Amino acid sequence: MRLPTLLTAVSGLCAVALSGCARTLIVQPAPSAAAPDCATVMLRLPDRIDDLAQRKTSAQATTAWGDPAGAVLRCGMEPPAPTTKPCVSVSGVDWISLEQSEESWKFVSFGRDPAVEVLVDPRKASGANVLNAVSPAVAALHQQDKCQSAEDIGEDGTPVRG
Repeated sequence: MRLPTLLTAVSGLCAVALSGCARTLIVQPAPSAAAPDCATVMLRLPDRIDDLAQRKTSAQATTAWGDPAGAVLRCGMEPPAPTTKPCVSVSGVDWISLEQSEESWKFVSFGRDPAVEVLVDPRKASGANVLNAVSPAVAALHQQDKCQSAEDIGEDGTPVRG
């Protein structure tokens, strides 16, 4: 094969390889993405959330839905410390709402180790629908703690036991 023809063939293969990777969403893995419990969560996640199909991501213990992504999930996060940030319970899983903007909402599971982070683009997906869809999978992680309301905390900052 002549050199120009070989270069043309190789560049064609590269173009095919790159176009195949174009749909892979580049996601940074969570610090403990290799935790065995994350595999259990990943296997239980839904293929679709509303009209968003699950898509391939570049890192272990991550996934996304939609192209462009409406939601991204990472398992293996450091469990959050108790906080005064808003907390909502969905299908028995507590989620702390850490950030909200017009372009991104960030939720982290509370009381489970490893923690799971979910980023939602509210222009493409409903945060409530995403949490409803992923919570049954996250519920497979052992619950070690739960969110407390103001009524559950004593004046000294310790939980009130009933």
